[in-house]
Amino acid sequence: MQARAKGFNRRPMFRRTLGAAFYFVFLGTVLVGIVGLITLLAQILVEGVPWLSLHLLTDYPSRHPEQAGLKSAIFGTVWIMGLTAGITIPVGVGAAVYLEEYAPENRLTRVLEVNISNLAGVPSIVYGLLGLALFVQLMSLGRSLLAGAMTLSLLVLPIIILVSREAIRAVPRTYREAAYALGADQWQVVKGVVLPAASPGILTGTILAMSRAIGEAAPVIAISALVFLTFVPASPLDRFTVLPIQIFNWISRPQDEFRGLAAAGIIVLLAILLSMNAVAIVLRNRYQTRSEE
Repeated sequence: MQARAKGFNRRPMFRRTLGAAFYFVFLGTVLVGIVGLITLLAQILVEGVPWLSLHLLTDYPSRHPEQAGLKSAIFGTVWIMGLTAGITIPVGVGAAVYLEEYAPENRLTRVLEVNISNLAGVPSIVYGLLGLALFVQLMSLGRSLLAGAMTLSLLVLPIIILVSREAIRAVPRTYREAAYALGADQWQVVKGVVLPAASPGILTGTILAMSRAIGEAAPVIAISALVFLTFVPASPLDRFTVLPIQIFNWISRPQDEFRGLAAAGIIVLLAILLSMNAVAIVLRNRYQTRSEE
């Protein structure tokens, strides 16, 4: 032990210099990302703030920049996020509960776990083509909100399953044993002990999943492909457009005015995203406080 300690104390100046060098390298990599993000946000604010107005939120898209708005895209985004959350959260959390609490340790379970992990890294356009073939054509749902929501559900479902499993796995085993000692069965333990304790982690995963879904354009373009919609969807079977598609359309136009509108659309999209995250964070903190009590 003394020989190892003596060897560990050799060249202390070199180790301190190497540690300081790695510290500044890692700090530099973080600052590069932060500076890039700040620069991008500053450019968006400079170009988009002059175009922010009430009619941008209340008018439909138009070929004339001064008359163009985001009404149909905003309502389409809210619709599709609500449907996606309603489909994905129960299925994802249920799958995580099954895999962690009920599934036996066998080859089928291991195959499921490997495939779920692999699906989390599949490019989004692949899910768009799958949704086009499965939901739009095979199930005859058409290019509707429901088809788009189910496609985005496939996209974010592996994320919610993986994060929910980690949150459930983090619940101490002693919680379960104490509930079993009081006479609870397995479902009562899951419902009354495991899920409340894991809720903060599950909500965190839901925030990340919905944040990815709201900004995805590729799978929604494959399903909807609409950028000029002059009505608000009234049911899950209606046609739709969303903010990423409308922003993409404006950026692709040659007029400089539409680039300003696209920047304003990005600001609106960020505002909706931050609002969703704020609500989810409040709910997460509330459940976390209850679980600690």
